[in-house]
Amino acid sequence: MGYTTAMWLGFGGALAAVAGALTGLLFVAISVKSNVLAASLSLRAAQTLVLFMISVLIAILLVAPQPSAALGWELLAVAAVSGLALLILGRRAGHSPDERVPRYIERFSPNTTTAVLVAVAGLTFLIKAGGGLYWLIPAVLASLVGGVVNAWLFLVRVAS
Repeated sequence: MGYTTAMWLGFGGALAAVAGALTGLLFVAISVKSNVLAASLSLRAAQTLVLFMISVLIAILLVAPQPSAALGWELLAVAAVSGLALLILGRRAGHSPDERVPRYIERFSPNTTTAVLVAVAGLTFLIKAGGGLYWLIPAVLASLVGGVVNAWLFLVRVAS
């Protein structure tokens, strides 16, 4: 089942709805608070957007009619591009030394975890061994939960 795309259409549809709604809410929150977002916080908002968009892209790829090999390679591409984007945004955003809780959460953030899990899903799907698309479940959970935590962190910082 982890290597048959037809079985994952329902998951892709549900994921598209959830990730799309969270992405839309993020845009609303950013637009409401855009005048008080500092440069580092806008980079955190961009990280959050990337995390949500990983799930949106996975959902689109799952429901698109395409050959199985294409899905595997596309998942690897999503992992590489999103992992690089999250790394660059995280480095540019930095953090101030007086923010202990956000620094702790950032150290254990799902940014790297999400990209690695998507890459594992793509690779194991291509070689038809090791779990295949089942790796997408923890990947999208990390992506969505991480995005919500990131959004909460930067919105709390903006509010204070």
